[in-house]
Amino acid sequence: MRELVDELARARARGDGVALATVIATRRSAPRPIGSKLLVTRSGELYGSVSGGCVEADVYEACQGVLAGDGSRVLSYGISDDEAFEVGLPCGGEIDVLVSAPDPQLLARLEDVARDGRHAVLFTNLENGEQRLVVEGEDAGADELIRGARSQVVGSTFADVLGPPPRLFVYGAVDTAEAVCKAAKGLGWRTIVADARAKFATKERLPSADEVLVEWPEEALARVAPDHATAVVVLTHDDKFDVPALRAALRSEAFYVGALGSRRNQERRRERLLEAGVAEEALDRIHGPAGLDLGAATTGETALSILAEIVATRFGRTGGALRESRQRIHAEV
Repeated sequence: MRELVDELARARARGDGVALATVIATRRSAPRPIGSKLLVTRSGELYGSVSGGCVEADVYEACQGVLAGDGSRVLSYGISDDEAFEVGLPCGGEIDVLVSAPDPQLLARLEDVARDGRHAVLFTNLENGEQRLVVEGEDAGADELIRGARSQVVGSTFADVLGPPPRLFVYGAVDTAEAVCKAAKGLGWRTIVADARAKFATKERLPSADEVLVEWPEEALARVAPDHATAVVVLTHDDKFDVPALRAALRSEAFYVGALGSRRNQERRRERLLEAGVAEEALDRIHGPAGLDLGAATTGETALSILAEIVATRFGRTGGALRESRQRIHAEV
C-alpha cells in the first residue's frame, strides 16, 4: 500500500491526474490476486500491474478514458474463444478489473492513513462509482474485513482492504532469526528481532531485520504490540525468555505464534506456561515445533519451513501438496 500511495502522492504533487485499475475478482488460474493495482496518470506513467502484462494496454486505455471524463467501469478479461488472445489471458484465467478516478480528497486521506501505518477499507459502489474510505476502528463491518485480510465484492460494492505489509516479530537473536527475516523480507514483510542479550541483538548479526531491539520479552512485545497482521516466532530455547515471550504473544492478536524446539521441549514448555497462568485453550494457538514438515536440516531450510507455515496459517491453509488439494491454488486476498 505504501509504495502505491507514494506514487499517488508524487502524481498529485505535480498536478497530474490519476486513475486506478484494481482486480476485484478472479476465476481459475489468474495471473494476479484480487486487490492488485495499476496506477495510470494523465501524462501516461504507469505503476503496478493487474495481469503481468497480458491486458495492461487495454486497461491503460480505459484509465485514460476515465481521466477524460468517462465514468468508472468494470472490465472482464479471460479466454472464451480463439480471438481472446488479442486481449485476454493466455494462462486460461479470468479477471474483473475496476477502473476509476478517485476523488482528490479521498486520495489525500489515503495518504495520511498510509503514512500512519493504519489499516483501512476503500469501498467502491460498482453501480455508480461512489467511493468512501473507512479507517480501522470506525466501523465494525470494515474491521471484520480488515482482520480477514481479504478484499472482496460484497453485494454491489467492492471492499478493498488496504494497509501496511504484514510484520514478522522474532524473539531470540540467533542465526535462524536472520534466516527467517531474510526470507520474510523477500515477501515484502516488515521484520523485527528482539533479544535481551545485547551482544546477540546487533544489526551486524541481523542485517535483514528492519528493527533490532535489546529488550526483555514483555518490553519488546509491548513496544511492537502484535496485531492481526503480525506473526510471532520464539527461537531462544531458554525458559526465562520463552515463557514470558509466549505468554505475552498469546495475549496479543498475532495471527501466528510459533516456537522452535523438539517435541519433548514443547511439552516441557507447555507445563511451564500452565504454571505461569496461561489457559489450556490458549496454548493450542502455539505452533510448536514451528514449521511445516519439509525435512528441513539447515538453518535456511528451517527458516523456509517456518515461513511456509506462517503464510499457510495467514490464508487458512494446511500447507499440504498442491496436487492433493481441492482448494484454489491462489488464496483470494
